[in-house]
Amino acid sequence: MSKEKPMQNEIGERLVEVLKTPEDSECQESFARAMELTKAYASSGSATHFSAVARLFYDLFEMFETGKDPRQS
Repeated sequence: MSKEKPMQNEIGERLVEVLKTPEDSECQESFARAMELTKAYASSGSATHFSAVARLFYDLFEMFETGKDPRQS
């Protein structure tokens, strides 16, 4: 049996890492790109609920980290 972590756990750990040590994290660019797009979406007035904004940020961060669309899972 494989002891690999599920991708969701790995992405979560990367996100925590960049939040704790942004200047030392290898994920800094993904975080910045996801944050920029999420802020644009949130300020556009299209967002109707906070959870949609949070989910969008997480999905964008995962996409920039893995190069894959997380909605295809």
